[in-house]
Amino acid sequence: MKIIDAHIHLVERIAGFCRRGELRAIGDGKARWANGDIMDLIPSGYGDKDFTTEALIRFMDDNSIDKAVLMQGSLYGFQNEYTYEACIKYPERLKGACTVDPFAENALEVLNRLVNKLNFKIIKLEVSSGGGLMGYHDKFSIDGEKMSKIWEVANNNNLTMVLDIGDHTMNSYQPEAIRNMALKYPNLKIVVCHLTAPSAGDEDKLKNTLEILNLPNISFDLAALPLINAPEKYPFLQTQNFIKIAKKIVGTNKLIFGSDSPMAAKLNSYKEISNYLIESNIFTQKELEDIFYNNAFKVYFEN
Repeated sequence: MKIIDAHIHLVERIAGFCRRGELRAIGDGKARWANGDIMDLIPSGYGDKDFTTEALIRFMDDNSIDKAVLMQGSLYGFQNEYTYEACIKYPERLKGACTVDPFAENALEVLNRLVNKLNFKIIKLEVSSGGGLMGYHDKFSIDGEKMSKIWEVANNNNLTMVLDIGDHTMNSYQPEAIRNMALKYPNLKIVVCHLTAPSAGDEDKLKNTLEILNLPNISFDLAALPLINAPEKYPFLQTQNFIKIAKKIVGTNKLIFGSDSPMAAKLNSYKEISNYLIESNIFTQKELEDIFYNNAFKVYFEN
């Protein structure tokens, strides 16, 4: 079965910034936040202080990944230029998302260059309070003034808009705002990351949120769900339950496989991250082919 991993991060150098200050590599695949917290980010053998293009391609080959969508985030630091270079080098295998900080004075100038000069077709905004923009900016509305021009650029340029809104405990968790923009721009493809990041006990909240976001132009990636529900072990039964809920409410044509590697592949093997879906008996073979390849191809590679 062919695989598009629709949520991978490419890292020329770790240069993150968020609620815990700056994040810098300290070797052995680890990085330290300014407050002293240490994170494991890169699987053994794929990089000491980075996750380069060549390491990514080797990782893809080792795990039978046909194509990958390169996401952006504050955790690793923005990697726009490096992502562009990687996609130019491997156009048949990689599709890149760009990002901006909407609070930057020249945000629209930057975004217009990324879209019109570097030809990015995907914009990914990690707005989450935990690892993104709302961790180092005051709370803002995803459908508010600061974001309105970003949405407009995405719609006018036929981009795919990808949003990480964190989990329901965070100020960034604004499904109603996403729904507003999806209704305002019905032809804009929108992807919400991590199935809105549910964890144990969140079943009712997930059901309510998926009902709010159950619109024709909104899809959901399944990236990092085992990581979010750590220390749950393979075959990730809690995660499987969330996916059953999603299938029932939004259908399999709205679900997209992603791993959130390299960090997710540090905690669990890539085989476990992918096989739990295959062996879960939740999906038919055709549905698995859609989730692992066809849905992502339509959302990310046809624009």
